[in-house]
Amino acid sequence: MNKKVLLKDLGFKDYKETWDYQEFLFKEIIDLKTKNRREGTELETPNHFLFVEHPHVYTLGKSGDINNLLVDEAKLKEKEATFYKINRGGDITYHGPGQIVGYPILDLDNFFTDIHKYLRFLEEVVILTLAEYGLKAERSEGETGVWLDVGTPFARKICAMGVRASRWVTMHGFALNVNSDLGYFDLMIPCGIKDKAVTSLNVELGKKEIHLEEVKQKLLRHFETLFEAEIVKEKTSV
Repeated sequence: MNKKVLLKDLGFKDYKETWDYQEFLFKEIIDLKTKNRREGTELETPNHFLFVEHPHVYTLGKSGDINNLLVDEAKLKEKEATFYKINRGGDITYHGPGQIVGYPILDLDNFFTDIHKYLRFLEEVVILTLAEYGLKAERSEGETGVWLDVGTPFARKICAMGVRASRWVTMHGFALNVNSDLGYFDLMIPCGIKDKAVTSLNVELGKKEIHLEEVKQKLLRHFETLFEAEIVKEKTSV
């Protein structure tokens, strides 16, 4: 089993470009697995982890409701935002500047074949990272992602998650609000969940800005530990 995970930080990149790149890596792994099965070979399958920051964009998952986007095309244009229907699970999500988006594209045959466990591990990576900033983050039953003050009138989401998996290969991932403009969340019903707020790390800490690179390093450290993986940095190629 290959426990190495190739890390690429794509910087600030268009959502559709990044989605296409994810699909390329995803298909590459699945094609290799298909070849192994058909030809009886045992070629090693790679694993990838992409970090990216997107321009303003709203994405709607396969089971999502378009009515959870509360504005029309003209308003999106005014806010310099785009919209895509995509092939992950979950409902509507916003990505934008100041948010750390992580896309693990893993062959879970290299780790464990359990999607529920995979999602819980991704949540735990974020929960452990936020604990380093003194925040008690947790899960909310029946609501994928990471929350603060669960079970109170002040419950608020700080990290959204949505994944796609086929033949134990994953894509899409998580979006952690670090220095996000929370006003953009007012243009939708986040993840289709009404009456619950959204927050970001800088707001919770009462700071103007948190260094994104610092947060990324904490996320990677916890990812390595939980997945028993070895992160290998790779130069950006897209």
